[in-house]
Amino acid sequence: MPDVASDEFDQLQADHPPRDACGVFGVWAPGEEVAKLTYFGLFALQHRGQESAGMAVSNGQRIMVVKDMGLVSQVFDEPALSSLQGYLAVGHCRYSTTGASTWGNAQPTFRATATDGGLALGHNGNLTNTDELEAWLAGQNTGQVVPRKDRMDSTSDTAILTALLSALSADGLESAALTVLPRLLGAFCLVFCDEKSLFAARDPQGIHPLVLGRLERGWVVASETAALDIIGATFIREVEPGELVTIDADGLRSQRFAAAEPRGCVFEYVYLARPDSLIAGRRVHTVRTEIGRTLAMEAPTDADLVIPTPESGTPSAIGYAEASGIPYGQGLVKNSYVGRTFIEPSQTIRQLGIRLKLNPLRDVIEGKRLVVVDDSIVRGNTQRALVRMLREAGAAEVHVRIASPPVLWPCYFGIDFATRAELIAPGLEVEEIRRSLGADSLDYISLEGLVASTGVARRRLCTACFDGDYPVPIPAGRARHLGLEVVDG
Repeated sequence: MPDVASDEFDQLQADHPPRDACGVFGVWAPGEEVAKLTYFGLFALQHRGQESAGMAVSNGQRIMVVKDMGLVSQVFDEPALSSLQGYLAVGHCRYSTTGASTWGNAQPTFRATATDGGLALGHNGNLTNTDELEAWLAGQNTGQVVPRKDRMDSTSDTAILTALLSALSADGLESAALTVLPRLLGAFCLVFCDEKSLFAARDPQGIHPLVLGRLERGWVVASETAALDIIGATFIREVEPGELVTIDADGLRSQRFAAAEPRGCVFEYVYLARPDSLIAGRRVHTVRTEIGRTLAMEAPTDADLVIPTPESGTPSAIGYAEASGIPYGQGLVKNSYVGRTFIEPSQTIRQLGIRLKLNPLRDVIEGKRLVVVDDSIVRGNTQRALVRMLREAGAAEVHVRIASPPVLWPCYFGIDFATRAELIAPGLEVEEIRRSLGADSLDYISLEGLVASTGVARRRLCTACFDGDYPVPIPAGRARHLGLEVVDG
């Protein structure tokens, strides 16, 4: 039977913030050092995936792929980047939401095409009709034995997609994409290439962001505008929902493979995207600050100091302080270097728990009535430990304010929320959650307040994790896996 401290540490490790599946990046730029541009682009997208990183670079004749487990800075060094010579590249950083966290699932994936060329692909999102796609792949008359998913170069949904594009590529990769893309269900932002062309595609709902930028001598596609900024590219526009973009020596061309039905993920505004990125024309930092202002109006309290849970709660805490008139302060110091670790913690380290990531500034918070602003509550373990730590550091009161509504439903579009059974909100009322956390008060922003803060119409947002309104039907098998009620027939 595990000791209490050990069990608590394991819960804290499991109670990580909501994570997006991946970040993708692509560049077509003759005369530029595309491997280094991709490196810095992925560096800007590191928050979207910290388990593995990789890139594929083509010189027009062949594609070279380098990928490994770890952060971008751990996978690539100067000699590795210098060896990747070419004029187009695809890059990827990954969190696992389908398929295990193993080298075989690192991206970009690579497969030979029917024209004796190569195909490299990076995917952000999560496909929901993989059983149907796998059956379609098995039915292709390729003259080859179709490998089982567990024997492919990746066990993720991305492997099936890559294999389909390969199997249907006799008339070129662009033609294959126009055949395959309309059959995909779920969330997908794709950046892929053959030896001469770069492609980008976004699902018809546009669930996750994908943007297009311009370099002096080429084009860039990326998950967020922050990646364009870091390499000096000019933001042109978003890749439209249901759009396939092709970039090659003939320039850029756009084709529609499905009608646009926009339902952008509202959690990109809450947590996933970088605050310096633009989504739907608004800076994410501005939206998060507005969320904090709305939260202050909806859930006021008497307090001496507003502090954020760094870093994701910072803009909303600033907004809360501005609207409430309560002073803003930094009451917690975050260790920015704590992330994925393969080191088994000792008993002493286990007892430190959340202090590995956050440490209170006792001089700032001692004797104060605190408003603590965080982005979300998933299981509640981290917030419970945080409240206890603040009290131990001398806080007189701890009032928790959350910059999103209660998470009631899991996500199957590439954010690794827990199953419904593991979420804290579906089984408890807000007052019961407050008692569980040990806070003096607890309030969430309303869904209406959150949507209004984004400036985007609710019908154009995916709010499924808060209200169960999924923009794409959930296959029965997938729904059962997520703990959702399935009505047969």
